[in-house]
Amino acid sequence: MSQENLHPTFDRILGRAEKEQLLQQNSKVIWMTGLSGSGKTTIAIALEQKLNEKGFLTQVLDGDNVRTGINNNLGFSVEDRTENIRRIAEVNKLFLHCGIITINCFVSPTIAIREQARAIIGASDFLEVFVNTPLEICEQRDVKGLYKKARAGEIKDFTGIDSPFEAPENPDIDVRTADISVDEAADQILQVILPQITRK
Repeated sequence: MSQENLHPTFDRILGRAEKEQLLQQNSKVIWMTGLSGSGKTTIAIALEQKLNEKGFLTQVLDGDNVRTGINNNLGFSVEDRTENIRRIAEVNKLFLHCGIITINCFVSPTIAIREQARAIIGASDFLEVFVNTPLEICEQRDVKGLYKKARAGEIKDFTGIDSPFEAPENPDIDVRTADISVDEAADQILQVILPQITRK
């Protein structure tokens, strides 16, 4: 075997276009941002189900399946949050190249950190969804008891309590969950993304 065959170049790897053709879809990154408890993952699960029923291949990424695996060595300092998002964005690029639609559910609390993700992924493939839920509603839900612990000082630098959340200024989709159901929220996102992921 020649040395050349032992070290194939990226030029010989099948490209995104071939994989999108195989899957009959256009890959896209859907980036859902919002406070903890805003409903990001719940809406993502409903959206994924709707996309699956229409024949689209998807992958949901959230704190549970990322921080327990690829990012299990990171904490919640500013530096670790930045590295967390950088790694997630790079994983998204790989899924994008495979023709897969990724649905991301991350607080990603600052404009700068989301712009970092957009820059890595590519602006034309990045759809920002603001899961716009008031803090008081997120606190009422508080399924994991995180807000209660943050208020008691047991969790430091918790977004929305003692660490700021910078709402997107011009999100592609603004989902106001105080006024609509999970199903309606998923439909709102679906309506916007469907023309972009459907192959003509």
